[in-house]
Amino acid sequence: MRLDRFIAARLGSVSRARIKNLIEAGAVSVAGKPMTAPATAVRAGTVYDIVMPAPEPATPVGQAMALDILYEDADLLVLDKQAGLVVHPAPGNQDGTLVNALIAHCGDSLTGIGAERRPGIVHRLDKDTSGLMVVAKTEMTHVALSAAFAARDIDRAYTALCWGVPAARDGEIEGDIGRDPRDRKRMAVVTRGGKTALTRYRVEESFEAAAARLTCRLATGRTHQIRVHLAARGHPLIGDPVYLRRIPAMAARFDPVRRRAMLDFPRQALHAHRLGFRHPRSGAMLSFETPLPADLADLLILLRRSEL
Repeated sequence: MRLDRFIAARLGSVSRARIKNLIEAGAVSVAGKPMTAPATAVRAGTVYDIVMPAPEPATPVGQAMALDILYEDADLLVLDKQAGLVVHPAPGNQDGTLVNALIAHCGDSLTGIGAERRPGIVHRLDKDTSGLMVVAKTEMTHVALSAAFAARDIDRAYTALCWGVPAARDGEIEGDIGRDPRDRKRMAVVTRGGKTALTRYRVEESFEAAAARLTCRLATGRTHQIRVHLAARGHPLIGDPVYLRRIPAMAARFDPVRRRAMLDFPRQALHAHRLGFRHPRSGAMLSFETPLPADLADLLILLRRSEL
């Protein structure tokens, strides 16, 4: 067996890629002699000494803030992200992000992703999308969950409030997603240069035949996927600041109170309400559901009311 594969299997908590880097850096030795070739064959009876450097402090600093954590163990945590919270530091949002909050919350329980003590962001929600996320606390959990997402072995469902009512009560929206050639800050369904994307939806309720509550499930996980696919079909999300560019004609079907509430809704009406996955260590199936946040719940109550 290769040396890197052998050590990764014996340790069980560090990825093979990380072990390979450690070997090439001279952190693995036999009788004081560094072994610098990851492909070196393991020999029976040999004792391998490994120096595991402590993970470096994360570049983002920890910042304490309230988090709605539904589940946590030594490997991962599941939380209900509030709308308005950016997931990862980026230009324009260097701090005050979910990553900053997780570094402060988890502390020394973060064993390190690569060489850095930080949480493993397996998937993201847009800043103004609320709902369930799973975050890795160890490198192996990060690798395993990333593979599960790539293999589409994750149960994810979203509640969406959109303008108009799709013709088919159950359906699929398929279309490659890439940068909008007319506006690089937006995504769009494109004919070339995009990535395959598939969204499944079900109409749960309709209102005045001019708006609907949908359950959406992702077969792929592209940037803004639900928002882009629904907008491409003529059913942009209520409140979407990017993909709702004009007042929909069907807004006239609503009384003034409901129409104003819909047009003034301050974010895309999208909430990740269900998340299920197999725990990478125990193999147990974990499933979580969360109710709509207050702003979406209030809007839904209003939509269900008759003429005001």
